[in-house]
Amino acid sequence: MIRAFAVDDEKKSLENLARFLEPFREEIVLQATFTDAGAAVEALNAERPGLLFLDIQMPEKNGFEVLKALNYKELEVIFITAFDHYGIQAVKFSALDYLLKPVNREEFNQAVTRAIERIKEKSRNVQLENLLKNVVQKDSRQLHRLALPSLKEVRLVNPQEIIRCESSNVYTTFYLDSGESITVSRPIYEYEELLAEYGFVRCHQSHLVNIAHIKSWKREDGNFLILSNQSTVPVSRSKKRNLENKLFLP
Repeated sequence: MIRAFAVDDEKKSLENLARFLEPFREEIVLQATFTDAGAAVEALNAERPGLLFLDIQMPEKNGFEVLKALNYKELEVIFITAFDHYGIQAVKFSALDYLLKPVNREEFNQAVTRAIERIKEKSRNVQLENLLKNVVQKDSRQLHRLALPSLKEVRLVNPQEIIRCESSNVYTTFYLDSGESITVSRPIYEYEELLAEYGFVRCHQSHLVNIAHIKSWKREDGNFLILSNQSTVPVSRSKKRNLENKLFLP
């Protein structure tokens, strides 16, 4: 059995969580729930459960402060929160699961199923460690690393190492300045939002590029960009004006 803790300052949310966990009762036991973050930290360090449901926005300690206070990180975390732009961006950047309140049962089931699979694999949660580093360094974007989960590993990549991203249905391939490519099973639109603050722009339905790696824009024989690795990507009509604005072109 997987032992789970839940930390949320709203008692009603904890009651809903317990109800949502009923279908998983053969695999997960909800060992303890807390509305007090300080008491939760003490119990977490003592009991060391394998799964934690954690609210981000709480009055005394937020979810990230709870995590930083733990003396172990070998656990899976599912964040449950009301809308918090920075918090959600940080969680997404580390490829961790989060659920918005009010929680959708289907999304909850999917997140719990993924957590169970990861716990069974007994993999070290490098994504959680990356989240904490990114939160601590939230004002130092050059130090942030994006978690790219593939079948065999989770790669942590500095956004500035990424030259471009290319979409293929629900998969996205990242092309790095080292010459490597990494494919993840997430759609490109998720990364368009995540990487916007790091100098990336969508130039085509299937392409997201790092502005720092654009060498030139060829406007003859069709619009296309030449990037630092000599690859070319098209510029669609619908994305042309936004790209011009991003590059401060007339």
